[in-house]
Amino acid sequence: MGIGRFAFTPLLPMMQTDQGLSVTAAAWLASANYLGYLVGALSAMWMRVCAATAIRAALLVIGVVTVAMGVTSAFAVWVLLRALAGVASAWALIYASAWCLERLAAVSRPLLNGVVFAGVGAGIAAAGGICVLLMHAGASSPQAWITLGVLALALSLSIWPTLASDRVPAPSGMRRLDTPAVKWDPESMRLVLCYGAFGFGYIIPATFLPAMARQAIHDPLIFGWSWPVFGAAALISTLVASVLPPALSNRRVWIGSQLLMAVGVALPVVWHSIAGIMLAALLVGGTFMVTTMVAIREARKVAGLHATGLIAAMTAAFAVGQIVGPISASYVVERNGNFSAALLIASLLLAVSAYALGRSSSARR
Repeated sequence: MGIGRFAFTPLLPMMQTDQGLSVTAAAWLASANYLGYLVGALSAMWMRVCAATAIRAALLVIGVVTVAMGVTSAFAVWVLLRALAGVASAWALIYASAWCLERLAAVSRPLLNGVVFAGVGAGIAAAGGICVLLMHAGASSPQAWITLGVLALALSLSIWPTLASDRVPAPSGMRRLDTPAVKWDPESMRLVLCYGAFGFGYIIPATFLPAMARQAIHDPLIFGWSWPVFGAAALISTLVASVLPPALSNRRVWIGSQLLMAVGVALPVVWHSIAGIMLAALLVGGTFMVTTMVAIREARKVAGLHATGLIAAMTAAFAVGQIVGPISASYVVERNGNFSAALLIASLLLAVSAYALGRSSSARR
């Protein structure tokens, strides 16, 4: 999923160089992916399908469409392929989260929660590092797409046998979490809206961070490392967050992560240098998968047997935020020539969302 959803970000500077891709065209490709993510999340709310089957289908689609991005140069086909990658990524997150968390609840090993979610950061770091090496070697963006697609397929095949059986006993006293229905109440709505704000807030740096780094310094061996740093921070932070003491509840970690992310999103505005952008990569990368992990765990706590449906609804809201973010940022860049206004709006929305989560927590106490 880290490759399928986020390979476009480190590849964007390469595509700008050898394909002449504009910021506006890049925004539409990004938003096509996020629209597909929305469709995938919405479909998961009503689909009755074995989780293992959905995960396998998602992994296969991710690998195939990533390879296909390097085979064609037609923009309309690119839009379709990125949309399909988005659908598959949503299925991967929703069904893999439900599939894994149900099993991990029976073994009481919290670090394994972090291991599962660290996979996205590992994919991001791998994609970024491979792109740095390929840029240094003078490879083209089509070659990079094919390389990453083959890697995604190889990784998928390596775990294929793990998904052979979906018949795993639920923890004692619990039914299997197999109903996608959502039980709507004020707290569920709050989680959905705050998760949607998180989607808007993180996606602008998550889409354009290497492009912003390229504006600050043109050497690919320097600006290219912004994305591996982002992924490595996502990988390490999820492992650390999974073993935090119980006193730091999911809600508190979510609030703290969003506040740190708000700082990271705004940082390139006040410190427009490669150092500021690298620090932003650390702050945003180090909080976005932690937020995803604890938000999904909070959904499971709030919704109980309806967790899959609530996770799907939250993912759909997240996708709406992602769709709006890159398109609005592209128009800001066209008018102002920089990302400052879009970054400040995103930072403010993250801070307001964190405040809303805190108010809910205080009211419940």
